[in-house]
Amino acid sequence: MDSLHEQFIDNQWITSRSDIRLAIIDPYRETPLGEITRGDPSDVEAAVSAARRALPGWRATPAAQRGERLVAIAAGLERRRETLASLSSRNNGKPLNEARQDLDDAIDCYRYYAEAAAALGERQGRREDVGQPGLAAYRYWEPVGVAGLITPWNFPMVSSAWKLAPALAAGCTVVFKPSEVVPLPEQALCEIVLEAGLPPGVFNLLNGDGQGIGAPLSQHPGIDKLSFTGSNPVGEAVMRAAASGVRPVSLELGGKSPIVVTEDADLTLARDLVIAGICYNAGQMCSATSRLIVHERLADRLYAAVDDAMAELLPGDPLMEGITLGPLVNTSQQERVNRYLAQAEAEGLHSETPTPPMPERGCFVSPRLYRDVPTTSQLWREEIFGPVLCARRVTSDEEAISLANDCDYGLAATVVSGDLNRADAIARRLEAGNVWCNSDQLAPPQGNWGGMKRSGIGRELGQEGLEAYLETKRITRPVPR
Repeated sequence: MDSLHEQFIDNQWITSRSDIRLAIIDPYRETPLGEITRGDPSDVEAAVSAARRALPGWRATPAAQRGERLVAIAAGLERRRETLASLSSRNNGKPLNEARQDLDDAIDCYRYYAEAAAALGERQGRREDVGQPGLAAYRYWEPVGVAGLITPWNFPMVSSAWKLAPALAAGCTVVFKPSEVVPLPEQALCEIVLEAGLPPGVFNLLNGDGQGIGAPLSQHPGIDKLSFTGSNPVGEAVMRAAASGVRPVSLELGGKSPIVVTEDADLTLARDLVIAGICYNAGQMCSATSRLIVHERLADRLYAAVDDAMAELLPGDPLMEGITLGPLVNTSQQERVNRYLAQAEAEGLHSETPTPPMPERGCFVSPRLYRDVPTTSQLWREEIFGPVLCARRVTSDEEAISLANDCDYGLAATVVSGDLNRADAIARRLEAGNVWCNSDQLAPPQGNWGGMKRSGIGRELGQEGLEAYLETKRITRPVPR
C-alpha cells in the first residue's frame, strides 16, 4: 500500500505533522489503493500562513491574468482526462462514463470562471450616479481574502472546481480540503497548478479527516470565508465555527428532492428521468430525486416501467465500458443504505423491483422502488444517499405540489409533464433552488446551484458563485472638472 504525498503548501509537498494514517479503499475490489495522513492542526496553521502571505500579491494580480491561470488549469485537466477519470472510478466507484462527465464539467467550470475573471477586471471602477450634483460613486469588487474550501466524496473534481475556480478568479487564496474517502483525483491539481504558474501559497491542499483538518480549518481565525459541501450535521458545525469572527459561509447540504409526474407525461421520458434521478452515481447525490410523486392515472404503468428499467441496469467493475451501476463508495455507506432497507421491511413497505444480478464483490446495493410509501416513513423523509426510490400517487397538481413541498429540504426538483406550461406552473411553486422540467439534471457553470430550507446557504456557479468570494466597495467623491 503506497503512501501519497501528504500536504501541498507553498507549492511544495511536505510531510504532515500527524503520524496517523487513513486507508483509501477501492469500493469494487475492496482492496487498498493507498493511504493518506489524518492531518493535524499544525498542518492547517502552515497552510493558512502560506495563503495569507500570498494574498496581497494574488489580490493585486490583474483579473485577466488570474483568468489565464484558470485556462491553464483547465488545459492541465484536459490533458489528464482519461487518467483522472479512471482514478476517480477506482476511488469513488462511479462508472467510467460518469467520471468522464465529471472531468468535462470541471474543465468547463475553470474556463467559465476564466472569462468571468476577465469581465470582473473590466467592470472595476464602474461609475454610478448618487443623485447629488458634483458627486459620483465608483464601484469596486475585492476578494474576500483567504478561503477555506471543504468538498465531499461523491463528485470529485466537480465539487472542487465549483469552489476553486471562482475563488481564484476573485483573487482569493485558498486552503482546500478534499474528502479523505476519495482524495486521489484531487491530488493531480497540485501538479497542474504548478504547471499553470500559480504563485506559492495561492493554492494549498490538505489531506486529512474532519478532526485532523476539517474542524481546525473551519475554526482558524486566518480564514476569511468558508465554503462547505456535505452533510447537514457537519455543515451546522462549520456554520457555528464561522460565527466566530462573523465570517461569511456558503453551505451546500442535503436534499430529499421530488420528481413530480403528471398524468399526461410521456411514459418513456418519465421513466428515464426517474432512473437518472435516483440511479446516477448509485443514488449518491444530494440532488437525487428520491421521492416520486405521480398522478394516479399514470402511477401503475410508471411503477412497472421503473421496476423494469432498474432490473436492466448493468452493475459491475466501474472501469469496464458499458457498466451503468457502480458500487457505493465504501462499506460504511453500504451499511447505511442497508439499514434503511431493513427499516423498510420493518415498516411493511412494498417493492416489486426485480433484483439485477449483483457482483460477488464490491459495495453494491440493488436499486429498488417502494410503492405508496406513507409520508411518515423514515424512507420518505430522510436522505438515504443510495438507489432507493419512494413513491406516492396523487389526484391533482395541487396535491402534488403540497406533497413535494412538505419536506425539510429544498435543493432540487424535477417536473415531467406533457404540457410545458403546466410543468412551468408547477415548477414555479416548488420550494427548491433548481427545478428541471422534462430535462436531466443539468448544472452548467453559467447556471447556479444551491438550495432552500435545510439544503444550505448561498449559491455556487454563475455570477452568484463568483460574488460569494467578493466584497463590494463603493467610493463616493467629487466629479473631476
